[in-house]
Amino acid sequence: MQFGIFTVGDVTPDPTNGRAPSEPERIKAMVRIALKAEEIGLDVFATGEHHNPPFVPSSPTTMLGYVAARTERLILSTATTLITTNDPVKIAEDFAMLQHLADGRVDLMLGRGNTGPVYPWFGQDIRQGIPLAVENYGLLHRLWREDVVDWEGRFRTPLQSFTSTPRPLDGVPPFVWHGSIRSPEIAEQAAYYGDGFFHNHIFWPKEHTQRMVDLYRRRFEHYGHGSADQAIVGLGGQVFMRKNSQDAVREFRPYFDHAPVYGGGPSLEEFSEQTPLTVGSPQEVIDRTLKFREYVGDYQRQLFLMDHAGLPLKTVLEQLDLLGEEVVPVLRKEFELRRPEHVPAAPTHASLVAAAETKQTETVK
Repeated sequence: MQFGIFTVGDVTPDPTNGRAPSEPERIKAMVRIALKAEEIGLDVFATGEHHNPPFVPSSPTTMLGYVAARTERLILSTATTLITTNDPVKIAEDFAMLQHLADGRVDLMLGRGNTGPVYPWFGQDIRQGIPLAVENYGLLHRLWREDVVDWEGRFRTPLQSFTSTPRPLDGVPPFVWHGSIRSPEIAEQAAYYGDGFFHNHIFWPKEHTQRMVDLYRRRFEHYGHGSADQAIVGLGGQVFMRKNSQDAVREFRPYFDHAPVYGGGPSLEEFSEQTPLTVGSPQEVIDRTLKFREYVGDYQRQLFLMDHAGLPLKTVLEQLDLLGEEVVPVLRKEFELRRPEHVPAAPTHASLVAAAETKQTETVK
């Protein structure tokens, strides 16, 4: 199982002192967090994609390319690549290039995002969000797997004898996760292609997450990719820890109360009860995370949101130390003990290359 962190790259004032980082401070903080993720032994760093204030990660592959040059083991991913408003040709080329630079340590999560105005900014109609996601990924999937593509659709100009360059590293495209909070069509799309399905798992009750993952698993089996429990599932989550749970609650409360996505709604206690948000001791985070398996089954990737809501970089790095030293080692051991042998491990470039070679050998026979 892979463990990592994801960031949305928000520039939010610290509610305890009113200070907001500058854009260069926030961008460099995200890089520092990524380097820390490798240092403490995490598997994945993922960045979101936004094109509006108060967010800064408008060019994920630029940041991930920079991080690739400064790391050796970390898998570099996106927490959302906007499949609706990015051109599939550009996605195909950008991530293949990143694959080569990072020696295969790359995958991506496709999604529609949560900012409505981004559609007209990039010349699209939000009312076509689902059809755009379906058509654009259909093209992207082909661009990575066919050397020469002839294609025509509704939302972009046709392609004639087109070759996307560079070609995917070792002839194997980056693994794709389809991220969705609420759209069953996206779970269906992930199942159809046999790709991974990632549920944000932050703002919604567990029953909603369970329904979405169950749908994906059933349809994954329906399309012949394996049994339902072999489907590739990832979850998000948000935690805040201190050695003493009371200290964690006291310190995190002002950040929760003033966060753009939390403030003004349920209390910290109510939200923690109704959603997977966990604020407490490392042991409480371990216990809560292990329970995710009870309603989504065995899954392959767990990403935590650690740097949201104005938390200062020093605090985030302290959180990562707790995550790497006290939480993830226990979770690795416990999840592995529970995982049946027939349930696949998290995909990597090496495993995808091996699978492709096996398939080719079987085809020749």
